[in-house]
Amino acid sequence: MKAKDKTAKAPPPPAQPWHARSIAETISQTGANPAQGLTSQEAAQRLQQHGPNEISSGKKEEWREEIFESLGEPLVLLLLAVAVLYGVLGELADAITILFVILAVASVEMINESRAKKAIGSLRALSAPHANAIRDSQVAVVPAASLAPGDVVLLQPGDRVPADLRLTEAAALRADESSLTGESVSVVKSAEAVVPLDAALGDRHNLVFSGTVITAGKGRGVVVGTGRSTELGRIASLAESAREPRTPLQVQMRKLAGVLLWVAVAFSILVPVLGFFVAGRPWREMLLTGLTVAFATIPEELPILITIVLGIGAYRLARQHAIIKRLRAAETLGSVSVVGTDKTGTLTENRMRVAEVFADGASHGLEGSAMPAAALQTLEIGALANDAQIVDSQGSGKLAGDPTEVALLAAAGFDAVTRWRAQSPVLEEYPFDDTRKRMSVVYVRDNQRRTAVKGAPELVLAVCATAWSNGSPVPLDDVLRQQLQAVADGMAGRGLRVLAFARRALSPEESLGLENVEKGLEWVGLAGLEDPPRAEAAATVAELQDAGVRVLMLTGDHPATAQAIAQRVGIPASPVVVGRELDNLSDSQIQDKAGGASVFARITPEHKLRVVRALQNGGEVVAVTGDGVNDAPALREASIGVAMGRAGTDVAREAADLVLADDNLATVAAAVRAGRLLYENLHKAVRYYLAAKVGLILAALVAVLAGLPVPFSPVQIIVLELFMDLGASVTFTAERPEGDLMRRRPRSSQARFVNRPMLLGIFGGGIALGAAVFLAFAWAVGQGMELPAAQTVAFATWMVGHLVLAAHMRAERQSIFRSGTFANRPFLVWSAAALGLLALGLSVPFLMERLHLAPLTGAAWAVALAAAVILPSWLELTKWIGRGKTSAARQA
Repeated sequence: MKAKDKTAKAPPPPAQPWHARSIAETISQTGANPAQGLTSQEAAQRLQQHGPNEISSGKKEEWREEIFESLGEPLVLLLLAVAVLYGVLGELADAITILFVILAVASVEMINESRAKKAIGSLRALSAPHANAIRDSQVAVVPAASLAPGDVVLLQPGDRVPADLRLTEAAALRADESSLTGESVSVVKSAEAVVPLDAALGDRHNLVFSGTVITAGKGRGVVVGTGRSTELGRIASLAESAREPRTPLQVQMRKLAGVLLWVAVAFSILVPVLGFFVAGRPWREMLLTGLTVAFATIPEELPILITIVLGIGAYRLARQHAIIKRLRAAETLGSVSVVGTDKTGTLTENRMRVAEVFADGASHGLEGSAMPAAALQTLEIGALANDAQIVDSQGSGKLAGDPTEVALLAAAGFDAVTRWRAQSPVLEEYPFDDTRKRMSVVYVRDNQRRTAVKGAPELVLAVCATAWSNGSPVPLDDVLRQQLQAVADGMAGRGLRVLAFARRALSPEESLGLENVEKGLEWVGLAGLEDPPRAEAAATVAELQDAGVRVLMLTGDHPATAQAIAQRVGIPASPVVVGRELDNLSDSQIQDKAGGASVFARITPEHKLRVVRALQNGGEVVAVTGDGVNDAPALREASIGVAMGRAGTDVAREAADLVLADDNLATVAAAVRAGRLLYENLHKAVRYYLAAKVGLILAALVAVLAGLPVPFSPVQIIVLELFMDLGASVTFTAERPEGDLMRRRPRSSQARFVNRPMLLGIFGGGIALGAAVFLAFAWAVGQGMELPAAQTVAFATWMVGHLVLAAHMRAERQSIFRSGTFANRPFLVWSAAALGLLALGLSVPFLMERLHLAPLTGAAWAVALAAAVILPSWLELTKWIGRGKTSAARQA
C-alpha cells in the first residue's frame, strides 16, 4: 500500500491566479476573516485537509529499516561471513553464537544512532520558524508548519514569510525576493494592486512569497499557498531533502579511518599467516581468526562515533538554552577565541528605567527618600508628553509602548500617572520627529490650556526662556544654559540616555500650532534613563576572559553609553572605536584596531561584518551575536553565528549556527564551556577506542611471533569488540569536565585532532593493555594449561584490563582518584555489564561453552587481575609527570 503524502496540498485553484484577484475575491475564495482570523477548530480542520506547511516533511525511517541498514554495514557483513564459515566448517553452535552477537552489535549501533538522530531532530524542532497569525480573534505566535489556507498572518521587518500570502494591508511594505527572483533590490508591495494575469513572478506586488524576507514596513495577508503549493515549494518539489554536510572533524576522522583500515587489514592478514606458518595452528582456525581480527580492528565506526558524540552533546547544549543548528558549531565552540556581542538585550536587560532625575539644581535617585516637588513635576511632564499606555485597568500597572516612555510612566508610578492623566485631557499632540527631536502635547487643567514638552536637552533648551529654580521661574541666560547643558552632557557621559522636560501655560487668546506651542518654555528638569546590565553579565565576561576568550562589544549605540556599560561589565572600555573610523581603513588596519580595542560603537552591519572578517583573517575563531535582518551577513561570516531566540528575527536565526533561547550572554559562556567539554570527551573516546584496538592487535601479533596461539578465539574477539564500541560511544559522552576546563587557552582551530599527546595515549594505552593480555596468556601456556583455559586467562585479563584502561583515560590530567568514580553512571553500567558477562560466562555451563571459556584456578585469577590492574595503571605516571611540567611552567 502506498504511503500517503502528508506534505501540504494546494487549495482548489481559483478561476484566476491569486495575484489577479481582488482582496474581496481572495477572502471569498479562501474563507478567510481578515479581522478575526481562523478559529482553532477551523485551522485544525484545514491543516488536516491540506497537510502541514512544509516543503519536505522527510520520510521517517522505521525501526525495521534501521535494523536492516545496520545489518548492511560492511563490518556486520564481514561478521556474517565469519558466521557462515563457521557453519560450513561444522561449528554450528559457534555460528549461532556469532549471529546472536551480530544482533547485539546491530542493536547497539541502532540505539546509539537513534539517540543521535533524536537529539538532532529535537534541535531542529526547537529552532523551527514561527509566524504571527490571528487565531480566535487574537494575535498568536504559531509554528509556521501549522499554517493553513485562509490563515491571516501579520508581517514586520525581519520576518521570513512563512507561506504564500495575498496582502490585505500594506504600510510601506518591502520584501527581499532574491531567493526566488534573483533581484537584489527589495520590492515594494501593495495590498490594493490587482496585477495582470500574465505578470512575471517579480511583478506580483500584491503577493509575498514563502521564504522571502520582509525588509521594511508592516503588512497583513491571507495564506493562499502552503508547503509544496507555494512558489518556493514548486521550485523544490523535485528535490530531496539535503543532508547536513559532514563537519571538518567528521571528514578528518573518515580520512583517518581510511588509513587505519589498511593498517588493520594488514595485521588481519599477518596474524593468521604467522599463526599458520610460525605457530603451526590449523588453517581453518587461522582463517576465522583473521576475519574476526579484521572485524575487531577496522575502525569503520569512527565517523559514526563522531556523529553520536556531537549529536548527543548538541542536545545537552539545547537543555542549557543553546540550540545548535549545525553540528560543525558543536565542534567549533571549544576553539572560540573572540566573542563579539551586542549590548542591548545581551549584556543589558533590554529594559529602560529612569536612573536619575535632575531638577531644581540637584540630582535625585528613584530609591530611598520621597522625591522633591521639582523632580515630581519633571516626571509629570514625562507622563503627559507620552504615548505609552496603562493596558491593565485593574491596578497591576501593566504598561505598553515605547520602552523609554514606559520607563517614564514606571518611574512616576501607576497611581500618579492615572491621577495626572485624569486631570489633564489632551487637546493636541505634536509627535517626536528627527528634525525637532521633541514631543509636545497641549492639555487642559483647571480650565487652562498648558503645554508639556520632552526631548533632546540641547533642542529643548533652544525653545526655553526661563528655568524653574527654588520654587519660581528665573530667566534662562547664557550662563545658566551652559550649566544645564553641562549637567546633561555629564549624565550622557555616564552612559545615560538624557531627556529634558519643559512646560508653559498658554494664554486664552493664543492659537494652537507647533510654532506657538514650542516657544518661550519653562525648563523644569532632566531625566537620565538606562538599560541596566544583566545581573550575570560581569561574571560572564570575567569567566570568558579567564578562559582566554576576548569579549568585544559591537553596538550601534552612542559611544558614551557603550563605554559606560563596558566599564560596568568588565570589558576594557578604552579606546572606543566609532564606526565611521572604519570606513577608510583596510582590512589589515581594522585587524590592528580590533587587536587593541574592545568597544565598537555607532557601527553598522557592514562595519560588524568587516570587523568579524578581519579578526578571522588574523587567525581568531569568532562567535558573533545578532538579532536583526542586517546582522545576517556577520552571522554567516563568523565561525559561529549566534542569534537571539526571543528578540531575534527569523532571518538572523536561520543564518546562525547557534540560537540562544534566553538571549543571554551567560548562555554563550555556558556553550563555550560545553563545547570544550564535548571536544575533550570526544578526544578521550577516540583515544580509548583506538588504544583498545592497538592492544588487541599487539596481543595477537606478539603471541604468534612468539610461536604461541592467538590469545582469543574468534567468538571471544567478537565479544571484545562489542564492549570496546560500548565503552567509546556511551561512557565518554557522559564524562564530567576536568577542573581546569575554563582556565585553559582556547584550542587552536588549526590544531590536529590526533596530536602527539593523543598518539602517546593511544600507543601507550594499547601497549599496556596488549602487554597485560600477552603476559597473562604466556604465563598460562607456560603453566601447561590447555588452550581454552589459557584463552580464558587472556579473556579475563582483557575484560578487566579494558575497564581499568578506560578508568585511567577518563581524565587526561587528573588522577584517577580525583575523577569521581561514581560520577559517570554509564561507565558504572558498562563496567557492571562487562564484569557480569565474565562472571556468567565462567559460572553458567551454556555460556561457558558458547564463549569457549574454562574454569580458572586461584593462581590464574591472581595473574589475570594483577596484569589487568597494574600494567594499564602506568598511565597515572605520565599524568603525574604532565602535571609537574604544567605546574613548573605556571611558576616560571
